[in-house]
Amino acid sequence: MSYYLERIQRGVDFIETRLDEDISLASVARAAGISQWHFQRIFKALTGETLKTYIRARRLAGSLDRLLTTKLRVLDIAILAGFDSQESFARAFKKAFGMTPQEYRGIGDRSLFLRKVELDTEYLRHINQNVSLTPEIVTQPARTMVGVRTHFFGVDSEKNNVGDQLPPLWQMFLPRLAEVQGRVPGFTYGIVRQDPADPERLEYHAAVEVTGPRIVPEGMVAIELPQTTYATFSHRGAVQHVDHTVNYIYSTWLAQSGRRHSYGADLEMYGSEYHPTSEDSVIYYAIPVD
Repeated sequence: MSYYLERIQRGVDFIETRLDEDISLASVARAAGISQWHFQRIFKALTGETLKTYIRARRLAGSLDRLLTTKLRVLDIAILAGFDSQESFARAFKKAFGMTPQEYRGIGDRSLFLRKVELDTEYLRHINQNVSLTPEIVTQPARTMVGVRTHFFGVDSEKNNVGDQLPPLWQMFLPRLAEVQGRVPGFTYGIVRQDPADPERLEYHAAVEVTGPRIVPEGMVAIELPQTTYATFSHRGAVQHVDHTVNYIYSTWLAQSGRRHSYGADLEMYGSEYHPTSEDSVIYYAIPVD
């Protein structure tokens, strides 16, 4: 089993032995031995669901067994499943199974059990359309970027608000490019990294590389990128589908490459090949690797 699959499996095993406890996402990542953001990102790419959704589903599966094999009150089963009230448990249960807990207890249908996720990258090989399957490995020197910053919840979170946060940031930044002195021509960058103050969130910069004296326009920030080796992939097509490329990188290439993410910032790179309305548009996505 590859390094990352083994780490994700550690996290899943940790969850499975603690379904009756309060499980924090941070504790799962610690048990797996990788950062919270990367655990959640790889888990989402592998399974198609968020970590919180998976934990809730596994707890609902446990509640099925209790409804069928014990005389516990529905309220007690709801609390054991991690719900604050019988009402919220009943809503989630009906959404998952199409019936109330009381109806299920009366029917006693064991076929409704949710199965533990099986981690297998083979089914994800289809996530390779319009993606360069073999990246270019390039070491970049230390660089200074200047741009604007926001914080957001990524696709691996139930609070995903990428569409609300990132487009307005670019709409604000692009008209102000001329204000950035010493701008290096060629690319604009989306810089993605875990928010150092909140592991639940990501930090995103829309930025350009600069040289010379660091003069930061009002309302902008500077970010220093250390010398880094990147695995750089091309993505062809609409930018809103870049997640397909990122899923391939994290679930398939990274799991099989023998390399490890260095926990630095990921980069989106927009150059002359990028056209926002063209299906032939090309952007580049780079992850820092050891």
